[in-house]
Amino acid sequence: MNTKTLTVNAASRSYDIAITDSGFVSLRRVLGELGADNAVFVTDSNIAGHYGAQLGGSPVLALTPGEENKTLAGIEQIYHFFTAQKLHRNSVAVAFGGGIVGDMTGFAAATYMRGIRFVQMPTTLVACVDSSVGGKTGVNLAEGKNLVGAFWQPSAVIIDSRFLETLPERERLAGMAEVVKYFALGERKIAETTDISELIYLCCKAKAAVVAEDELDTGARMTLNFGHTFGHAIEKYYDYKRYNHGEAVAIGMRLALETGQFLGVTPENVTHEVIKLMTKSGLTYNLDVSARAFLPLRELVPLMLGDKKNSGGSIKLVLLEDIGKPVMHEISAKELEELFK
Repeated sequence: MNTKTLTVNAASRSYDIAITDSGFVSLRRVLGELGADNAVFVTDSNIAGHYGAQLGGSPVLALTPGEENKTLAGIEQIYHFFTAQKLHRNSVAVAFGGGIVGDMTGFAAATYMRGIRFVQMPTTLVACVDSSVGGKTGVNLAEGKNLVGAFWQPSAVIIDSRFLETLPERERLAGMAEVVKYFALGERKIAETTDISELIYLCCKAKAAVVAEDELDTGARMTLNFGHTFGHAIEKYYDYKRYNHGEAVAIGMRLALETGQFLGVTPENVTHEVIKLMTKSGLTYNLDVSARAFLPLRELVPLMLGDKKNSGGSIKLVLLEDIGKPVMHEISAKELEELFK
């Protein structure tokens, strides 16, 4: 069994990330170490179809996939499953799926009986390199993405890249957007490797360091939002149907780079370097022309104002002064609308 381990030293809970080629073996070991009286799986119907037979007869809840189903109604469904399986504070819920499954299972675990343990076992590249690490959990409201949630760190993260073998190409590319994000934020070795396990390791290492410094997203961790303020607004504008999360983030990073250039913050060579890696990674979303040419940008501004990091009519954007040098830039909604004319 080949396993590389990272430790996330979050203030509320420290835990290991195991990047392994034996995910279920690692899971059995982790559950034993946690002394779990019982464990259940929360997944979605796509993953259950691929791997249900490998879950060893454990209780399984298969959610309906799709961002539009990441709702409080879905959380209530998980609560009812937890009660039916008689989960308690010595139980463990395993989030076996992509970012939506992880966010929802984590939020349900954070709030059921005021907190039970959960393990992240991601099956998408987005979840492997980003969302499974750091303890952000939550669901969407009609008004915006992830507006209801909690910080609740998992007890362990188990990443087996073999699960990515059944990933549709569109979802693989979505994950590459998050990989490029970590390059832009300073993990330059990403540009030098194509090995998926190594890419996952580099991204998780970068995120673990940021989470250890700023678990509750009030300082350094906010820089991980590069491309996301635009991206979340794009997802919402199209009711989560036109672009998936990674596609929206890819476009959002392009918009952040362009905005940084217009404001005199981002040098042209930095934009070129990030876009070069996006192209190499297969991210072709509007890279040949300005993103400003095909998006109703002024209509995105009110949605960006609804982002939980913004207040008082201002929008906080993560811009790049250089590779590895992100800065928080606050701009008024009116100024941004003028920029988007």
